[in-house]
Amino acid sequence: MILIKQALVNEIPTDVLVGGGAILKIGNCDIDQDLLEQTIDGTGKRLIPGLIDGHVHPIGGGGEGGFASRTAPLVASDFLAGGVTTVVGLLGTDGWTRTGIDLLAHVRGFARHGIRPFLLTGSYAVPPVSITDTIGRDIILINEVIGLGEIAVNDHRSTQPTVQELTRLAAEARIAGMVKGVNGTMNVHIGDGKQALHLLEEVVRTSDVPIEQFLPTHINRSERIFEAGLAWAKQGGRIDFTTCTTKAFIEEGEVSAGLALKRALEAGIPLRQITMSSDAGASLPAFDAAGKLLRMESGKPTSMLQAVEEAVHHGVAFTDAIQTVTRNVAEAYGISGGTIKPGERADLLLISDAFEIDTILAGGHAIMIQKKWLMPK
Repeated sequence: MILIKQALVNEIPTDVLVGGGAILKIGNCDIDQDLLEQTIDGTGKRLIPGLIDGHVHPIGGGGEGGFASRTAPLVASDFLAGGVTTVVGLLGTDGWTRTGIDLLAHVRGFARHGIRPFLLTGSYAVPPVSITDTIGRDIILINEVIGLGEIAVNDHRSTQPTVQELTRLAAEARIAGMVKGVNGTMNVHIGDGKQALHLLEEVVRTSDVPIEQFLPTHINRSERIFEAGLAWAKQGGRIDFTTCTTKAFIEEGEVSAGLALKRALEAGIPLRQITMSSDAGASLPAFDAAGKLLRMESGKPTSMLQAVEEAVHHGVAFTDAIQTVTRNVAEAYGISGGTIKPGERADLLLISDAFEIDTILAGGHAIMIQKKWLMPK
């Protein structure tokens, strides 16, 4: 067992006892020291849930500039260094030479380092390429698969799906999710094209698929898409802000994730409808008016905690900012995690006021203690 002493949980100093991979008790813990593997002094530090990255490319992304432009795969330490203990992996532009089987094998390897691995079936393309013969069977039969995505719309790299195609896919994922016990969420890549979120709005308007079935992402990619995202959220939909960005993108009009969170809350969007994700491992491409690739970079999972820090700097309450990368993500996908309570999986971070990670527990295993790594980086 591991005892964390007097850490700030929701700004209140308290003890947290961990054992068997789970949180056993919160509050005064009078326990025989011989039963403890480790006692960690949390005085003056915040104890938060491990971050849940709901949109990441573990086997890399890109390829828009040919095979030489493919980005490199990510390893477990890339995520742990950013405090990420749950990963939802997916494919992007290239769902043909990168496959769901490759993605599944890669994220399963994260489990040996304490990271909880999930993935979405499919990629940008419609019809999506599944691992089994259908996306529904992928969701039901493969433990790690919890939804569909990232399906691309409003983008020159999209396969230009119709309202009817999106409706059928969302319905299939939803039904499969119900059978499995998850949400079967459809993660939707929103590009900077002409229609904004119009296709998703039409699916909701013309069918019985509920608006919560969708998680549109990259909503902060431009001012126009951001405003369209706020309109979607005011109808009850969730929106996801991407934390990986570049100085050039900001100069070209992207809204940084921390600022987007502040503005969304000021616009009256309920906190529970907002998530943030890294998009790490993906390419960060810039195209000219004809769709020709101009430049490309790649993001990191460490951007999640940096976006939380930025949001707090803009005046967002710390507990609210953290919720967008923990509890809200878990609720969006219908998985457990993202909270600190007895019985919950012990994915925990101790962080300082300067947003430096002091201690990481992943599945109850000590990964870092007081800035000392206990696993190879």
